[in-house]
Amino acid sequence: MVVACHECDLLHHLKPLPPGGVAKCTRCGAVLHRHKQNSLDRTLSFAVAGLILIVLANTFPFLALKSEGLVQETTLITGVKELYAQDMRSLAVLVFLTSILVPFIYIVGILYVVIPLKRNRLPWRLPSIFRFLRHIGPWGMMEVFMLGILVAMVKLAKMASIVPGVSLYAFVALIFVLAATTASLDSHLVWERLDNAP
Repeated sequence: MVVACHECDLLHHLKPLPPGGVAKCTRCGAVLHRHKQNSLDRTLSFAVAGLILIVLANTFPFLALKSEGLVQETTLITGVKELYAQDMRSLAVLVFLTSILVPFIYIVGILYVVIPLKRNRLPWRLPSIFRFLRHIGPWGMMEVFMLGILVAMVKLAKMASIVPGVSLYAFVALIFVLAATTASLDSHLVWERLDNAP
């Protein structure tokens, strides 16, 4: 596999690394690749956990507002619908894409790639799908959405009692699980499997 150094653009032919091994650029010494132990197992575990969390985050109530004996529960999709109803359609679409659709596609895509690789098989159209996942990954900006929710909670706390729902906790956990999924996946291993395919 040929890899360009991120610092000086020198091309290197990378060979499979031993457990815990590190490949460095021969010119500038920058780290080209670190071997991630049990990458497929850990990625698969995090992706399955992420799939469960994303179902919980989109099924159960996100927040409940209590004011003068009245209780109003909201879900993630309710917020998108409200933005759309209040003529903020572009914002509604952006929130839907970055906090619901893109994370779901990313998790399902990772499972689509990792499960066959665990069975020593190559998924159909692996290069295209893996590149697509690498491109959409940064668009899953759940932490930005969470920051907006926290700001809204601080402002609404004076008007009503706010009760966090199961979905909120699942959403917070999902942010960390998605980050762990991305960090545990060894992209070099995926390309190596593709190069060594018969």
